[in-house]
Amino acid sequence: MKISSSTLKIQKHVAIIGSGPSALLLAATLDPENFQVTIYEKNQAPARKLLLAGQGGFNLTHSEPIDQFIKRYTPSAFFKKLITGFSNTDLQTWLHSIGIPTFTGTSKRVFPQKGIKPIAVLNAILSQLKEKNVQLITGYNWQGEELSAVENPAGSESPSAVITVFALGGSSRKTTGTDGSWTKHFIQKGITILPFQPSNCACQVQWPKNLLQTAEGQALKNISIKTLNTKKEGEVVITKFGLEGSAIYALSPDIRQQLLASPDSPSAQIHIDLKPSLSHAKLLQTLNAKPPSDNITHFLSSTLNLSKTHIALLKAFTNKEDFLNPEQLANKIKELPLTLTGMAPIDEAISTVGGIPLNEVDENFQLKKWPCHYAIGEMLDWDAPTGGYLLQACFSMGFMLADHLNKKYLTNTRMS
Repeated sequence: MKISSSTLKIQKHVAIIGSGPSALLLAATLDPENFQVTIYEKNQAPARKLLLAGQGGFNLTHSEPIDQFIKRYTPSAFFKKLITGFSNTDLQTWLHSIGIPTFTGTSKRVFPQKGIKPIAVLNAILSQLKEKNVQLITGYNWQGEELSAVENPAGSESPSAVITVFALGGSSRKTTGTDGSWTKHFIQKGITILPFQPSNCACQVQWPKNLLQTAEGQALKNISIKTLNTKKEGEVVITKFGLEGSAIYALSPDIRQQLLASPDSPSAQIHIDLKPSLSHAKLLQTLNAKPPSDNITHFLSSTLNLSKTHIALLKAFTNKEDFLNPEQLANKIKELPLTLTGMAPIDEAISTVGGIPLNEVDENFQLKKWPCHYAIGEMLDWDAPTGGYLLQACFSMGFMLADHLNKKYLTNTRMS
């Protein structure tokens, strides 16, 4: 005798610990006919870091082609299945289905339609969870206990957790609750934990004092920065600490690797192209065409359209002889070397790497040493730049785990 899944209506309980984007998408995508879902959140309100991400413009994902999109991740091979399984286009389609239309900005980043606040996006997702009878328990700080034995804040015993999913976040922005304190409980289970490291954060530079007097707080726009392996166009801001902004954030993996290679005296080398729109040959030709009567600083400003901040930085790291030599000046404009001596404190970082190594989970995020327990989101060791890639990865993980559990449950409920 065969009993189909449509006939057998025994629900399995899924306990999700944490309420970030990966947890929310998972809960919203699990089949409510087959799963009873409870989200446990230690704060008094869900998704605080998601709302924090929206303070500077709610960048949900990026619109670039998938092949290029995948290359933004470290390690990219791990994300190929994830991003193709639930892509940037799929995310936009899903958001539209719950009443959140999106638009693509000039930067090719994807945002909620103008006028839609981050809290409205969260409320739309929470509305979906309510429709699917997902229970949200706030004020619950998980301390390593098995969910089959916990009691919720109301005092009633929670249902037995057949499946537990951890979405506890990394270790940055502790005010949102992502403090990394969960790691000790996983170590007790024999699960390897890598130290957390900052990513997508400011990088330290020992600036000449005279530069900060004129350039602190000023932006370097229309530049590119390269490390040994990567090049990124964009802009950065000169701060007392060093450099911050999208162009330097995207180079976090390479910069971190260099800094960790020399722990006793950390340093990382970058080169800034102050005029990426011109080739070295064209730039040199332009510099050689400078009229003898024209002041070089004025020429750089009027003819090459370098800003006062560009020129101040150039002068700070170029001696007078080279500044007046067209060939040497062209070299410095195209490849201005800077030494970085550190990264911002981890709590100031937008994201972190470290936590659970990817080899501790299987292809469906199940912990190999803890059956029926899964880990998704930033608590895993991976990296991505800002610009929508971080959120997309978390949403994709939530969707792909839900897809796996939905299919697995249907398979397991077919009896003969």
